[in-house]
Amino acid sequence: MKHESFNESTEMYLKTISELSEKEGAQVPISALAERMGVSNVSATEMVHRLGKQGLLEHAPYKGVSLSDTGRQRATAIIRNHHMWECFLAGKLDLPWEQVHDFACRLEHATDAVVTEALAVYLDQPRRCPHGNPIPGEDGKIPVLVDLPLTELEPGQGGTISRISPESTLLLEYLSTRQLKPGQFVRFTEVAPFNGPLMVRCAGENHALGYEVAAHIFVEIDEKDSD
Repeated sequence: MKHESFNESTEMYLKTISELSEKEGAQVPISALAERMGVSNVSATEMVHRLGKQGLLEHAPYKGVSLSDTGRQRATAIIRNHHMWECFLAGKLDLPWEQVHDFACRLEHATDAVVTEALAVYLDQPRRCPHGNPIPGEDGKIPVLVDLPLTELEPGQGGTISRISPESTLLLEYLSTRQLKPGQFVRFTEVAPFNGPLMVRCAGENHALGYEVAAHIFVEIDEKDSD
């Protein structure tokens, strides 16, 4: 059973902080949290104070927020719910890769642990979601991946797309039309002049990607680097 304070809004904040903490570091700026949640800084700050009083996170003024042990446990449980549903919807119901994230977002908050673990058994304990992100274990531990966002590659470097993180339906739809998915080899060729987009080659096609998009595409560098 869910703790009464773990309503959908609370869970979304905890999940978002967990996802952003990888990108932002141990502490997530409230401005980054507000932007991702689509709310004002004032609204995000109010919720942060509320969650802090519930012992779900810690807030360091002028620095950011980080999850407490309790908050982290709930966040990883929600992320596990989410990715299990993505695996089921894409792998068993054959729903489009770019759409299952949105469906899973609706299901993750209404799923008890017993259902999630039944899904895990049915799906033969998947380790990654369809978008390549590691699935937290039942113990809440998240496997560490050795990869880099495209924005950190040097021109000429290439590798295999490992995951899309953080996910969003709009981003996934954009990448799907360009076949920029996990498992595809991608090469970073150049940066256009005057802070222009990143030019990459994937599946025999050239693509111009803005920094914001490229930052969500993680790559496992191929030392052999053969296209």
